[in-house]
Amino acid sequence: MAVQFEINGQKVEVDVPGDTPLLWVIRDELDLKGTKFGCGIGQCGACTVHVDGVAIRSCIRSLSSIQDKAITTIEGINHPPQAAWVETQAPQCGYCQSGQIMQAASLLSQLPDPTDEDIKQYMNGNLCRCMAYKRIHAAIKIAAKNMKETPVEVSGGAKS
Repeated sequence: MAVQFEINGQKVEVDVPGDTPLLWVIRDELDLKGTKFGCGIGQCGACTVHVDGVAIRSCIRSLSSIQDKAITTIEGINHPPQAAWVETQAPQCGYCQSGQIMQAASLLSQLPDPTDEDIKQYMNGNLCRCMAYKRIHAAIKIAAKNMKETPVEVSGGAKS
């Protein structure tokens, strides 16, 4: 099944079975390796990407469901959470961090000044095997502060 969509600002077409998970299209067909496989059932958040600006789990989203949609992966953003992750040394093993950053970017696009409870609730489904949750939380607070000072563009020209 040929499906057309945009990924990180570039139009693409892939021809694989429509029930193929988006994650495998991103990693295997488009060779973008930043989005990770974690659990395969949408529970851990390692595979988080944005579809039309909304954070989703790509391991449980079928290719056929994204026809003509705009996908953004970790490779397609230059966002304050990334700098804040470095500043707080949030990642330990780093495996979950692309999903954590994509979820945080989604949170900050909806709530530019999140409370501690907002962060806890919104990030709840993103698991970290290293238990770096306090540093991730701190990074989100720093990113929110930095975003107030400098607005950001994500691929496709959308501002958040």
